[in-house]
Amino acid sequence: MAWDFLVAKSDLRRTQFRDVQPPPLEDGQVRLAIERFALTANNITYAVFGEMMKYWDFFPAPEGFGRVPVWGHARVEASAHPEIAVGQRFYGYWPMSTHLTVQAKVGKTGFTDVSPHRQPMALVYNQYQAVGPADGPHGGLEAHKALLQPLFMTSFLIEDLLDESALFGAKSVVLSSASSKTAISLAYLLKQRGAAKVVGLTSPRNVGFVEALGYYDQVVTYADLPTAAIDRPAVFVDFAGDAGVLRAVHETFGQDLAFSLLVGGTHWEAEKGGGELPGPKPVFFFAPDRIAKRRQDWAPGEFERRYGAAWAGFVADAPRWLTVDARQGRAAIQQAFLAQVEGGTPPDVGVVLAP
Repeated sequence: MAWDFLVAKSDLRRTQFRDVQPPPLEDGQVRLAIERFALTANNITYAVFGEMMKYWDFFPAPEGFGRVPVWGHARVEASAHPEIAVGQRFYGYWPMSTHLTVQAKVGKTGFTDVSPHRQPMALVYNQYQAVGPADGPHGGLEAHKALLQPLFMTSFLIEDLLDESALFGAKSVVLSSASSKTAISLAYLLKQRGAAKVVGLTSPRNVGFVEALGYYDQVVTYADLPTAAIDRPAVFVDFAGDAGVLRAVHETFGQDLAFSLLVGGTHWEAEKGGGELPGPKPVFFFAPDRIAKRRQDWAPGEFERRYGAAWAGFVADAPRWLTVDARQGRAAIQQAFLAQVEGGTPPDVGVVLAP
């Protein structure tokens, strides 16, 4: 039986499953059976910003509900496309569902979904990469790829922006939600570069984990921020989306804050907004815009070369600190999603789900 996992747009805790009947394929269409996907705080960010950033538009759902986008792997179950065979596997951007039907346009490394409703969205979300057979019963290395690669891509682009701007003259880069996988990715890249101290803001319960990563030069709890000895000037990269944290950072550094970048919303229920802030006006980061810029700036293949080199070192170290928690079935998916909404997934665990 095919089904979709639906989330109420007005209340992320209200979820349901809907049985569906996949439609007959038209010419050029392909139906893929989703094998497994990662579920992280990043997916909650997609839901929180679903209306504003159009994340809900990728995978249509009944009125008032949405299908949360996730990253993972799927295999071709049926094909009406002459260049895509049943059994082929692809990595990409899927709904929390058993199946997805796409209008495929084949390229060098996979295909692009050219369904009309997806065309207003950034190209990177519509591209699917061909992959070989699964490497193990729970995804093996594929699981780490699904968990980390979309987040690492964002951090790679942020680090590139900061490097291009010579860190805005800062001596420290402060990251909120320091235990989140996107912040960890950026901390790794900044540590590799070594141009400034990498400072992680986190809750008391995650201090030990964040320190043990070895990517942060300094770890500070949110409560200790106002009195912490952090080298100035500083750049702030906000992965929390919490107005209280944002204000505390701006008030702590004031004019010593060289740049403020808003990325995620892991603290999705925290107060938003909050009026004028001391220091620079925060800038919202949108990864697809940066990808498009660098693909224009750099020679063909250079983006992939630089990204691939950075990613290889990071993913090789990931099993040291990230354990894969593989689960399957409707109950497991609903339970894992609600746990992620509540922020209850430990930072050293990556949840990978199979329908």
